[in-house]
Amino acid sequence: QVQLVESGGGLVQAGGSLRLSCAASGRTFSSYTMGWFRQAPGKEREFVGAIRWSNLIRYYSDTVKGRFTISRDNAKNTVYLQMNRLKPEDTAVYYCAAGAAINTQSLGGMASYDYWGPGTQVTVSS
Repeated sequence: QVQLVESGGGLVQAGGSLRLSCAASGRTFSSYTMGWFRQAPGKEREFVGAIRWSNLIRYYSDTVKGRFTISRDNAKNTVYLQMNRLKPEDTAVYYCAAGAAINTQSLGGMASYDYWGPGTQVTVSS
């Protein structure tokens, strides 16, 4: 049974940093792409970024590029989202997702991902 569990969310002041973790279990993810999405109150879920587990190629939305970094620890089966220079508009529930055989053009689509975590709340105060 595949499980993705996010952790590391919390309350931080604008300009601060947080690191989210996504612990993955239940299968081998070497051929998967791990994505991060977020959903703010009253808004649709949006793509934040993704990493190819096998070759570490990363993708970011323009909104977070240069501030957020995705990495993974193969030994721990964990993917991280390092968030720096946080802004109040980054406030959202952040979700980790995993999908197989996702082409680059489809990385931002929720339907491309097979598994989702329950999410973790990130609140950035001004």
